[in-house]
Amino acid sequence: MNRAFSRKKDKTWMHTPEALSKHYIPYNAKFLGSTEVEQPKGTEVVRDAVRKLKFARHIKKSEGQKTPKVELQISIYGVKILDPKTKEVQHNCQLHRISFCADDKTDKRIFTFICKDSESNKHLCYVFDSEKCAEEITLTIGQAFDLAYRKFLESGGKDVETRKQIAGLQKRIQELETENMELKNKVQDLENQLRITQVNSSPAGSVTPKSPSTDIFDMVPFSPMSPQSSAPSRNGTEPPPVPSRSTEIKRDLFGAEPFDPFICGAGDFPPDIQSKLDEMQRQRWRGSKWD
Repeated sequence: MNRAFSRKKDKTWMHTPEALSKHYIPYNAKFLGSTEVEQPKGTEVVRDAVRKLKFARHIKKSEGQKTPKVELQISIYGVKILDPKTKEVQHNCQLHRISFCADDKTDKRIFTFICKDSESNKHLCYVFDSEKCAEEITLTIGQAFDLAYRKFLESGGKDVETRKQIAGLQKRIQELETENMELKNKVQDLENQLRITQVNSSPAGSVTPKSPSTDIFDMVPFSPMSPQSSAPSRNGTEPPPVPSRSTEIKRDLFGAEPFDPFICGAGDFPPDIQSKLDEMQRQRWRGSKWD
């Protein structure tokens, strides 16, 4: 192993400062993986991590698994590890958290760097395989360190603190977006459960009984299917109930009782008229009897 960079005044870098400060330099490589290491730097530390990940990769290869390809984006802000097709960021290693970077002189395809994880605060060693660009990638990371250090001296350290604050805010925004998505999914599940409960509680075909409608006088209209009196008629049908007559004697406008010839006394009329009234009374009685 060999240190990839040292800040020499006569160092000749491969890229322009603008390319790393305003943009990034992309590289393609195979990602062997990452593993936790006990020290933030050291040749032996890196060598043990490479040996460990190579052995794990050989086992996966024997099982038919291919080494995943990734895209590296290197700038003065750090090294991003992305999926080359979807451009999804798998790891974002900020430059101030990278403590060591090296390529393997015995295997020129291998290069590594150690970065302190922002969540667990553990040191992780990332190992990559690049057939032609391992040394160039290591030098590019070294140039990014050199430019970032110069910018740090020019700003008096304020720029580093600003980047830390921005990184913290970006992390918090990502956490809030994740929580928001989880809450939306929970609300959707609750709405689906409520909809299912409402459907089950109101089965199809059930009819809610309605109260009979009334007319403008708040009276129930007559219906042929309405309940009838229990007294049978001559043809077997149920006649409607006969309203009972009031026994109270009604009086006219002047307070006089109405005249009824059938309730008058026998001495109130002449005999011939009285006989006719008696005959009419008997006919009336017979008629009411047959009815």
